[in-house]
Order: sequence, then C-alpha cells, then structure tokens
Amino acid sequence: MPAVLKRLLRHPAALRMLAAVLGRYLDFALSTTRWTVIGQAHFAPFEQGAPVIAAFWHEHLPLMPALWARARKATPGLALHVLVSRHNDGRFIGDVIGRFGLKVAHGSSARGGRNRGGAAGAMTLLAALEAGDQVAITPDGPRGPRRVAAPGVALLAGLSGCVVLPCAAQMRRRLVLGSWDRMIVPLPWGRGVLVCAAPIAVARDGGADMLPVISRALIAASEAAEDAFR
Repeated sequence: MPAVLKRLLRHPAALRMLAAVLGRYLDFALSTTRWTVIGQAHFAPFEQGAPVIAAFWHEHLPLMPALWARARKATPGLALHVLVSRHNDGRFIGDVIGRFGLKVAHGSSARGGRNRGGAAGAMTLLAALEAGDQVAITPDGPRGPRRVAAPGVALLAGLSGCVVLPCAAQMRRRLVLGSWDRMIVPLPWGRGVLVCAAPIAVARDGGADMLPVISRALIAASEAAEDAFR
C-alpha cells in the first residue's frame, strides 16, 4: 500500500468515511442475499427478545447483521450490544456495524484476567444483559488465534445466567480475506445460510468447564454453514 494512502487511512475523518462506505456496501450485499436459517427453533426465543449471548467466530462478523435484521423485523426495537476492540481496528469495525443500529461496547474477549479493556467491556455487556438486552461476542477476537475461544464468553454467561447461542454464517458468493481470521466479505445477489445451534447454559462457577463445550459448538456451527455450499 502506498505511504500516502497509509497516512490517509490513519486520519479519523478518512476512516469514518471509509466505514460509512463499507457499511452501505454490507447493507446492500446482505439485503440482496436469499437467506436460510438452520436452527430456527433455537433462534426463535431470542428473535422474540429474550436476553442471550450470541457468539460467533470473528470471521463471520460481516455476515451476522443479516441475523440481527431478522430479529429486529420480528421484534422492532430489539437492543443488541456488540463487543469490539478498543484499538483503532475495533473502533473502525464499530463504525461499520453501527449502521445496523447496534450498540457498540469497547473492550475485548479477554485472554487473561489482567486485561482492563476486557474487564470494562464485560461489565458493559453484563449490565446490558441485566437490563434485558442482548449481546454479541466474537470469542476469538479481536486478534486471534483463529477459532480459539477466550474465556470471556463463558465467564459472562456464568455471571449473567444467560445462555450462549452459538452462531455461524456462510454465503455462496463471497470473498475470503487474507487476514488472521480469514474474514468473509459478502458479495451481492447470492444465497446464504445462518446457523443457530442449541443454546448452552453455564453455571455461575462453571466457565472453565463449559468453554470447550462452547468452542466445539461454534466449530460445529461453522462446519454446518460451510457444508451448505459444498
């Protein structure tokens, strides 16, 4: 990338403009896709507004607004809080997905108890769940390793008493970036699947035991989404 362009993309105004363009593109690509939901029975209670921790791998983040739009159509005014990194890349992602009416919580999925940003983000999400809202988290975000879940999702479920809904998505027409997570970028006028696996309950002191269960469920949901287009 040319040095001039790199400097330009560090400018806050340029990043806001780029985020707005990408947000419009995602809206267009997702809205022209024909979606099928796998696991509608698992999704139905949360589509009606029940508090939940929707979890999915970071690579699926550009596709998940399609699931949120479906929930909002069924329950107008549904409040969903999404955890993104405090770093510049996370703030950029927050600006992009903010177009879809989501509330952004800045923090991280916390690989270790000394992450202050992770603690602050967890408190924000915990308060949202206690208020009856819904939250979304990428357990391998913000920087990986890919498909390796950090403990934050299980800890949040244990503290809040809310279940984890493992989710995934895939499209026939897509681009796969060369980023650490192999992020999926939707292309318009295609077909897509949204997968919701069985919700997972976590006891207050059972986060460590349930994290591998959540991780396996996320991998299985991702494989089910990928199988739809093999």
